[in-house]
Amino acid sequence: MTDRKPDTGAFFTRDRTWHPPAYTPDYKTSVLRSPRRALLALDGTLSEITGPVFGHAILGELDNDLIHNFARPGESAIGERIIVHGRVLDESGRAVPGALIEVWQANAGGRYRHKKEGYLAALDSNFGGCGRCITDENGSYRFRTVKPGPYPWPNGPNDWRPAHIHFSVFGHGFSQRLITQMYFEGDPLIWRCPIVRTIPDRRAVELLIAPLDMANTIPMDARAYKFDIVLRGRRSTLFENRLDGN
Repeated sequence: MTDRKPDTGAFFTRDRTWHPPAYTPDYKTSVLRSPRRALLALDGTLSEITGPVFGHAILGELDNDLIHNFARPGESAIGERIIVHGRVLDESGRAVPGALIEVWQANAGGRYRHKKEGYLAALDSNFGGCGRCITDENGSYRFRTVKPGPYPWPNGPNDWRPAHIHFSVFGHGFSQRLITQMYFEGDPLIWRCPIVRTIPDRRAVELLIAPLDMANTIPMDARAYKFDIVLRGRRSTLFENRLDGN
C-alpha cells in the first residue's frame, strides 16, 4: 500500500518516429490493417489519463509462474526454464507501480495453444502460455516461464519469427497502454524478422532485446533475462512561464 496521490496530468505526445509505420508492405498483414486516412490527435479524457487501477488481489497464486500455472499437480512445463524481470518506468524515469503486465508466448517448440495455430510442432499439455503480474512500488516485476521457440509464419516463402514473449502493459491510464514484444540476446533471427524490420530506428530494436542476466539466475534451475519497459510520461504542473508544463 502507498499514500502516493495518483497522477492526473496529461501524457506526453506519442513519438511516432520511434514506432513502426502502420503501413509496411513487407509485413503483409499491415497492408489491410493500416489506416487509409491521416491520423487525428485528440486530447485525452479524464478516464483515459486516470485509469484503470489494479491491485494484487486480482492475481492468482501462480499467475506469474507459467511453468506451473497450467500444469497438472506435480508436473511442469517442458523447456529451458527462465526468469524474466525488470522495471516499468515512464519517460521521465519515474517508477510506475501498480502496472498490470500480461504476457503470452509460444511453448518451447514454438507452438501456441489455440485452435487456429498453423505450426504443427508438439503441444505441451502442461503449458498454457500466458500469465500476469503487477509491478511493485519500485515499478519492478518478475515472472517464471520457459524460453519460447521460434516458428515459421506465412508472411513470405521462408520467414521465421525469433523467439519472443508478448507483453501487454496497463500503466496509470489507458493512454499509457503498451503492447510490445521481448526478444532474447544472441538470437540471429531477430534482424531477419520482417516485423522487427518495420522499426525505423536500430536503437529502438535493441531496447526490445533482453540481455542475459546471470546475477539473477537460480542456480541449477533457471537463467534470467532483464527487460525494462518505458511507458509514456506525464507533463508536470502548468506554470505561467512554462505553458508546456515542463
